[in-house]
Amino acid sequence: MAERKDPLEFCTGFERDDANAVKNCERHRVTPAETESVFFHNPLVVRSDIGHSKREKRYFALGRTDAGRHLFVAFTVRGTLLRVISVRDMNRRERNAYAEQEEGGA
Repeated sequence: MAERKDPLEFCTGFERDDANAVKNCERHRVTPAETESVFFHNPLVVRSDIGHSKREKRYFALGRTDAGRHLFVAFTVRGTLLRVISVRDMNRRERNAYAEQEEGGA
């Protein structure tokens, strides 16, 4: 089976995991709504997360929220739903990579 080039191509919504949502809110002060807003802004950088794809295919996204907060989001796609695994503020390396995309870099 060929791998999808864009894992978000057929996504129609979000699947919430209440335990992960609570963890992300407590540890990183990121709400589910703030997390989801990342997927509606450009640029959105999405890459495969091969190192964490043991049981299912995982991805990460670098993006910004409605308020301009720069977040790293680890997620998987189950059927047509995007399921957030973890979210946090971008680190320096991730912010630099994201800035290149904002400037129109490759």
